[in-house]
Amino acid sequence: MPRLTAQSGPLSRLRDRYGPIALVTGASDGIGRAFAQRLAEAGFDLVLVARRETVLTEIARELQSRLQVDVQVLAADLSDPEQVRRIAEATAGRDIGLLVAAAGFGTSGPFIDGDLGTELGMIDVNCRALAQTTHSFARRFVERGRGGIILMSSLVAFQGVPRAANYAATKAYVQNLAEGLHAELRSRGVDVLSSAPGPVLSGFGRRAAMRITSGQTPDEVAVGSLHALGRRATVRPGLLAKALETALKPLPRPGRVVMMGKVMAGMTAR
Repeated sequence: MPRLTAQSGPLSRLRDRYGPIALVTGASDGIGRAFAQRLAEAGFDLVLVARRETVLTEIARELQSRLQVDVQVLAADLSDPEQVRRIAEATAGRDIGLLVAAAGFGTSGPFIDGDLGTELGMIDVNCRALAQTTHSFARRFVERGRGGIILMSSLVAFQGVPRAANYAATKAYVQNLAEGLHAELRSRGVDVLSSAPGPVLSGFGRRAAMRITSGQTPDEVAVGSLHALGRRATVRPGLLAKALETALKPLPRPGRVVMMGKVMAGMTAR
């Protein structure tokens, strides 16, 4: 997939359509960082959110120096509802028109063998914080009459997945929320997109204790998602996601569960 720059039509279209500022959660690494880079190249000013303030500050300095965009850094732990609430407060005076909710993490292995606190924390970050952030900014976008929202779903969102059961369940929530909001908000000037990639080569696999030896790059996911925003409800960004969708689609849902279980058995470390 070709790299997009500030002079490219698709990215320029986004800034013209949604306004001058984009907020990206999970911006310190992986997919979130790739979104931040591509949006800055399109001329968006940015608000970057993640736990690691030092990393965010380094990214902000690089983007400001290279692309002359304004970048605000907000360090926040999205498992804490109060810190999520403060994101909206800290940006109340800014004309944000695009939300990319890329924060999230996964676990792998048998559900009953996992740490319950970690599993519940994943629900907090992947579902509750995402709902809280989306609710706040969707209201703002409706009030201003335009806006865009990208929510990160996954290939695993469309069936149960043994050895990643809770993670897949969180992504099913994201997928259904995005589909519903796409229909609810489009008549009010707000575009909502679910981005459902396959395996991604990023820090996600290490944290989830998964062996991902081949996959999509974060940049492929970001670029494919930005292409699709405002044009459809769900995108499988990149060739790998489309190929995996094609392989799974003919199977009945129980067959997809079995197939995904076999895939996860080969990818999990425990």
